Amino acid sequence: MEDIDAIAALQDPVRRRLYEYVVARGREVGRNEAAEATGVARTLAAHHLDRLTEAGLLESGSRRLTGRSGPGAGRPAKVYTRARAERAVSLPARDYRTAAELLAEAAEQAGLDAELTTAARRRGEALRGPAAPCGSLEQAMEVLTARGYEPHLESGGDSPDIEDTEGTGGAGEAARSGTPVVRMRNCPFHAVAERFPPLVCGMNLALLEGLLGADGAVRARLDARPGECCVVVEPSKNKSR
Repeated sequence: MEDIDAIAALQDPVRRRLYEYVVARGREVGRNEAAEATGVARTLAAHHLDRLTEAGLLESGSRRLTGRSGPGAGRPAKVYTRARAERAVSLPARDYRTAAELLAEAAEQAGLDAELTTAARRRGEALRGPAAPCGSLEQAMEVLTARGYEPHLESGGDSPDIEDTEGTGGAGEAARSGTPVVRMRNCPFHAVAERFPPLVCGMNLALLEGLLGADGAVRARLDARPGECCVVVEPSKNKSR
């Protein structure tokens, strides 16, 4: 019932807009910013943000938003981010997560990585159907949004610590050239990926390769970063020349 109560908190349209705004930012959001972005009064925004925190959908903290410290820096402001806990409701009760973890464990022990990625790529192609491979990063973002990945566009220069360790013109080249990449704030397979990262991340990559299309203007590759999906999408080298 706890998950049902938490999700029910989003029934209020103002509360839902505030939740969606905080989630979409991917960072801490203050009350003033959330209120201005959603067009409501600060006191009303504060009320709903605190209700979302009580429901376990958001986490709150405090920090100075001025960027200054010491005397005269002002009081710390309350800020909000999406809660790390997952919420799911199934009526009647189902336990697909346990089944997924058992299947992943068996596949890993049996060394079925290649078979899993082949099946995942076929599933991605089936999901794409007769549609042509993605012709741009914008189109890829639409596809990823529909699948719940929460994509956002980022300049390659925003990841200066990434190195092209394989010499294939991947992350390192993107960082040097400033090539934009699409990163994803959400992994739909997060719980299982935490327990079986190589297996599930490889499956996820193959799924997206099939979904986006191997011969289009974009390509997917692995580039794990804490708190985000392990796959990024970037312009295809063959198509960008």
